[in-house]
Parts: sequence; structure tokens; C-alpha cells
Amino acid sequence: MEEDTIELKDNEFLRQFETNIDNELIKLEYSLQERKIFLSKLTISEERRSDGTLEKFLTAIFDYILDKGRIRIVPTGKDVATFFRANKSKYSDLLPIGMNI
Repeated sequence: MEEDTIELKDNEFLRQFETNIDNELIKLEYSLQERKIFLSKLTISEERRSDGTLEKFLTAIFDYILDKGRIRIVPTGKDVATFFRANKSKYSDLLPIGMNI
């Protein structure tokens, strides 16, 4: 990937975060319930997983949610939970009270 930033789109109609890199749609499906966002199904190629795009995409999503404020993340997908654990110090305020990852 040539750019350091991800152009993130919150597709509220389809309830997914999206980005398009080299004609590949990368997406993370979500659902909203009571000021919580459940991050579930991630669609990304193996090539993009290993070239750093996965981490940049999830960072963009977490930062977007952090900027919105007053909403908590519930990482239900394996990749999202792994990312959260690796970046817990930065995003610990996004976890609902009483929940451990």
C-alpha cells in the first residue's frame, strides 16, 4: 500500500465500514445497539492482511469511533479482538464497563 492513510467510509445503509484499495473493497460489518457498536465480519484478502492494510484499516475505524465519543466497541470478530488486545492502552476507554478482551 502506498499511502499511510485509509480513506474510510461509514456506509450506514449497509452497516459497514469500507475502504477501497487497488479496486479491492475491504469492509467490516457492524451493528449498533444502545450506544455500543458490535464489530463483526471483516472482509479482506490475505495479501492485504500481510501488507499492513489490516492494521491501518482497523486503526482508522477505532479512531473514527473514538472521535465520535459516547459509543463503546464490542469486538465480536477475531481480527478485531486481536487488534484491540494489541492496542488496548490506546483504546481501553472504548470498551464497555465490565467487559474484558
